[in-house]
Amino acid sequence: MKLTRHLSQGRLVYLSQNDDAISVYENAHYRWLNFGGTVQSIMHKRKPWLLTLPHQIAILLPLLIFRPTNITELGLGGGNIARFITHLSTEISFQSVEESQVVIDSFLQYFNPESCQNTIIHSDGLQWLTQHNNNHWIISDIYRQDEFSFTEVIKQLEQLVEYLQTTSCLTINLPDISDDEMNLSLTVLGQLQSSHQIIYFHIPNYRNIIIHLYPEHWRTEPLLKRNSYLNKVTFNRWKGFWKHGKNHYLK
Repeated sequence: MKLTRHLSQGRLVYLSQNDDAISVYENAHYRWLNFGGTVQSIMHKRKPWLLTLPHQIAILLPLLIFRPTNITELGLGGGNIARFITHLSTEISFQSVEESQVVIDSFLQYFNPESCQNTIIHSDGLQWLTQHNNNHWIISDIYRQDEFSFTEVIKQLEQLVEYLQTTSCLTINLPDISDDEMNLSLTVLGQLQSSHQIIYFHIPNYRNIIIHLYPEHWRTEPLLKRNSYLNKVTFNRWKGFWKHGKNHYLK
């Protein structure tokens, strides 16, 4: 059964009484988190570590080229990235910085069936970065509040780059932006720093652009299994996805 059909057959199990319009639905196979009526993340109930949406694989593609010791995710959501990393390796220290206590409570109650012991920090992600600059890999969603707030998106990008170390990786999920906004975002990211390469991915049939900034000296050719935590099957499959990335160069 297609995922869209599953999502049309869910029953409501939780509805926030606050203004954030957070709800949780489930059926026999999946449980998912909605923000304001939009599906934010989906968990496979029998195998909760599975990545269920294509942009999540794009987010984690840097696992092809390095072995991070610590990962910081700005925005917990339904915890798909956290569950995958915890299942992947015990050598990785993973932490999520989440501003909404409702989201944290929803994750702990509905999206943590294996009781993963990841660190969850209740804080605004960008504010937290001002005092913690030793992150090996930062993963961040960029949200815009309305159609007129793209200047706020640029401000968030500037803040992320400000706290990016020359030896660290930064991954950004940019949903719901136009081609012009994407090009401007890439240009801004390139102008703000010169120590990182930029590669980005369009997600077919989804409105997500995934951007990776990784240190200039990192080698991406050839991709070698020994540099990755991924098992052989996953490594070979994801290696094919990496080839669809587009490099961004300032003219």
